[in-house]
Amino acid sequence: MPQPYGDAMSSSFDTVVLDVDGTLVDSNYQHAMSWFKAFRRFDVTPSLWRIHRALGMGGDKLVTEVAGDEVEQRHGDGLRTAWEEELGAYLPEICAVHGARRLLERLHERGCVVVIASSGKSDHVDHYLDLLDARPLADAWTSSADAEQTKPAPDLLTTALDRVDHGNPVMVGDSIWDVISASEIDLNTHCLLTGGFSVAELEKAGAAGVHEDLDALWTTLNPLLMARRH
Repeated sequence: MPQPYGDAMSSSFDTVVLDVDGTLVDSNYQHAMSWFKAFRRFDVTPSLWRIHRALGMGGDKLVTEVAGDEVEQRHGDGLRTAWEEELGAYLPEICAVHGARRLLERLHERGCVVVIASSGKSDHVDHYLDLLDARPLADAWTSSADAEQTKPAPDLLTTALDRVDHGNPVMVGDSIWDVISASEIDLNTHCLLTGGFSVAELEKAGAAGVHEDLDALWTTLNPLLMARRH
């Protein structure tokens, strides 16, 4: 039976807040290329590895993180528009992470409250919900329009949780930015390696557990789940 990395035996929960990009849909490398092409439109050429390391942040934070304050001040809005256009061309290529739909089904069947917390554009989120056929299984979801600040600020998570009747929530994500934002509101985070961050990096950020895939994640979460919806 697959085992999680790190100290994953945290307290019981009845609500799961799920990140989308890199967690439920395998989109991180499309995001990296979309940002790279967007920067190139403005004659800015950050290394792809720097862009990849910033994925999980919202676009309002990523430009400064990758290219600095001056680029944000001069081109920030234009870069975000260009990224959205570039990513639109990749959307048909993006696939669900293996086991994503099954995880949603398992959580729903066990009576867990499921919140999909994405900082993506609303049309992208709609596409992912369709890809996963997630609407019948999720109690609520978010997009970038629902938070004043995106990760690593916790706004998106608090907005997501405000939309459901929750008791003891847990976060599932794939980046250190997920862990940092969740820790701001004392939320435990279980992480996947699908985001390209190492076990050591995720543990150092404070992840309660790091898992190779969604089946390994479920092995840990299943015995800790307390049904809330009947």
